[in-house]
Amino acid sequence: MTADMRILIVDDQRPNLDLMEQLLAREGLHNVLSSTQPLRTLELFNSFEPDLVILDLHMPEFDGFAVLEQLNRRIPANDYLPILVLTADATRDTRLRALALGARDFISKPLDALETLLRIWNLLETRALYKTLRTLVPAERIELLRPPRS
Repeated sequence: MTADMRILIVDDQRPNLDLMEQLLAREGLHNVLSSTQPLRTLELFNSFEPDLVILDLHMPEFDGFAVLEQLNRRIPANDYLPILVLTADATRDTRLRALALGARDFISKPLDALETLLRIWNLLETRALYKTLRTLVPAERIELLRPPRS
């Protein structure tokens, strides 16, 4: 069920994208779009309609916090679309800011491949369950189950 889900990865470093694509491919996750251009994230998000966004925070020109703000305005309040933040900055302030802006999980670089894949599968499973719930329950009732956005 989750193997066909779409994953968007945004990181300004091509080697990081290559690593993530390889990890995902080994897990049978091939519906992946990646970009080194954070300014294109919203455009790619709108056209690709991902089920999971994997996002670096510290990028030139347009950082991951700005991307999170854009996505937070774009994702409907009654939707659950997980954003996994990957960053070398593991400070408490950075984690809290990313989570407050809509990130659902946070992993510090350098990545532990197994932990990263487990977290990705957990987020994809939650997304799949949400999509199923959305077909069974009216959107207004789902909204009552979600925590408020900041």
